[in-house]
Amino acid sequence: MKLNVWKIMVIGLAFFTVSLAWTIYNTSIPVFLGSLVKSQMLIGVIMTFDNIFGIIFQPLFGRLSDKTTRFGRRLPFVVVGIPLAAVFFAIVPFYDKIAAAVNWPAGALIFLMTAVIGMNFAMSIYRAPAVALMPDMTPPALRSKANGIINAMGGLGTIVAMLAGGYLFSMGKTLPFIFGSVMMIGALVVLLLSYREPAQPYEGELDEGHILKKGLLKNKPAFFYDKSLLNMLLAVFFWFCGAECITAFFTLFCTQRFGVDQGQAMRILAPLGAAYLIAAIPGGWLGAKIGRKKSMLIGNVMVVAGFLSAAFAPTVQWLMPILFFAGVGWSIINACSYPVVAQLAPKGQTGRYTGYYYAFSFAASIASPIVYGLVADIAGGSHAFLFVYGGIMFLAAMLLLSRVKHTEALPETVAAD
Repeated sequence: MKLNVWKIMVIGLAFFTVSLAWTIYNTSIPVFLGSLVKSQMLIGVIMTFDNIFGIIFQPLFGRLSDKTTRFGRRLPFVVVGIPLAAVFFAIVPFYDKIAAAVNWPAGALIFLMTAVIGMNFAMSIYRAPAVALMPDMTPPALRSKANGIINAMGGLGTIVAMLAGGYLFSMGKTLPFIFGSVMMIGALVVLLLSYREPAQPYEGELDEGHILKKGLLKNKPAFFYDKSLLNMLLAVFFWFCGAECITAFFTLFCTQRFGVDQGQAMRILAPLGAAYLIAAIPGGWLGAKIGRKKSMLIGNVMVVAGFLSAAFAPTVQWLMPILFFAGVGWSIINACSYPVVAQLAPKGQTGRYTGYYYAFSFAASIASPIVYGLVADIAGGSHAFLFVYGGIMFLAAMLLLSRVKHTEALPETVAAD
């Protein structure tokens, strides 16, 4: 059986919309909030809403999407979530105009927060079910390849947001959000016209008996009693701890260590994102060729080597090729990690396990900036240990990954494909 690349790209449109919207959101909302509140801590708390919502709601909606209804399994959540998200996303930049129209200056923050909370909730409705569309239609042996394509679609969404959104923002702050909303609705239309959920989706290959022991209650999250799943999810947590601290504090590291300005620091970080996009599809192919676990270990070694090299880079010019190398490793890890979590899911629980994956990654997005910030405070405000911290997080993830079992498709499935 061959991979249906067109259908994978179609369902990848949902992930494309997520990356597109969050790129515009993350670059704009702090600016909007800065014009309304003085507390940087409050702005930081608001910027973690997407992660908090992800921890709370994505496992819930992922689990609900495992149940078959007359409208389908995953698509009802996509059909509801994307339009709602598009509406809230579109009204975000109108907070000041709405407040002025009703002659209530203090209401600007309330309107903005209403739009932000509504968008975050709507995104939580469809993200896990949309991602679970891939394993539904993809044989287990082909999921690494498929996930590489989907990650590439996400990377494309980020690039489109940076290029088109940046250009439109120079013409007015409302235009990038309107553009993003139109793209979201357009992606939904293409998805609905081009994709039908399979009558018999591909399920997890493992029976619940491999994790459930006598006397254990099934209403507990599976990672309480499945050691492989717990180790894998903790590896995901530490991977994202390492990655999130780099993206959050890289500008401060560069300005402090090399004396460059913010704009130059962002350009230096660009190869990390470029490598992620370029290596996404090859990373998935590598996972299918030599195995997911082996591929992730290779990617992990690349990231650790890259981060530790960056920590001791003598000049700023060394950082770009080093970050590109690390970005390739990070892309390989991402192409193979979600398919492993899906592989560990018992039959009928792919959506639930997808929710687990995102809950642990979002938890890292909340915890890591705080923990690293404490490290920097202990170091007297120095960011010299940024890449050392990131490398340690990836080393911890590699140790956990080495203890994960059932990472590959079962032999009979590989033979059938």
